[in-house]
Amino acid sequence: MTPTSSRPAYTVQTGQALLRCWSPADASEALRAIQSSLEHLLPWMPWAKQYPMNVMQQAAQLRRMRGLFDLGQDFAYAVFARDGSEVLGGTGLHPRVGEGALEIGYWIAAGHTGRGLATEVAGALTRVAFEVEGVRRVEIHCDPRNAPSAQVAHKLGFTHEGTLRQRLVAPDGTRRDTMIWTLLADEYPGSRAAALPIEAFDVLGQKLL
Repeated sequence: MTPTSSRPAYTVQTGQALLRCWSPADASEALRAIQSSLEHLLPWMPWAKQYPMNVMQQAAQLRRMRGLFDLGQDFAYAVFARDGSEVLGGTGLHPRVGEGALEIGYWIAAGHTGRGLATEVAGALTRVAFEVEGVRRVEIHCDPRNAPSAQVAHKLGFTHEGTLRQRLVAPDGTRRDTMIWTLLADEYPGSRAAALPIEAFDVLGQKLL
């Protein structure tokens, strides 16, 4: 995928949330959401081991994420409340799963789970991946013990292709299995994700979807 003036989608609006590429100015809000959710995140997210950190360290991380986003190399988004008032989580489209494919990752702050946000956010980025980026395949990876994350993929119409045994290192240092869920371009039109109402905009605010 080669970035153009219209790609990637810089902001995406869903029924409950606003997805926007991270900015260093979001550091305080991001830190508040993450550090209040560490117990919730640590079993599943290796990056959560870096916390606690201070606001300048968080700003440096977000600056790196924004740089990769602008270069079209990796697309990490903040998940805000619809009015932009609070960070509810994070998500991303990651090109680490091969040519013509993107992997979706997501996390929701502990105080905002149980509202269908993860499904809505992952579904929105599934639409962006297929309809804006034009990929052939979208993947979701999760630990088999993380039943809510696996349920997100299942609800959106992804197929469980298999489970890779002891493939990754868990945050506690043990080896963990990884479930691979996949949705193909020819399956996408009939999926729940395709019917999700969203709006997506490029860096100039021009509408993409």
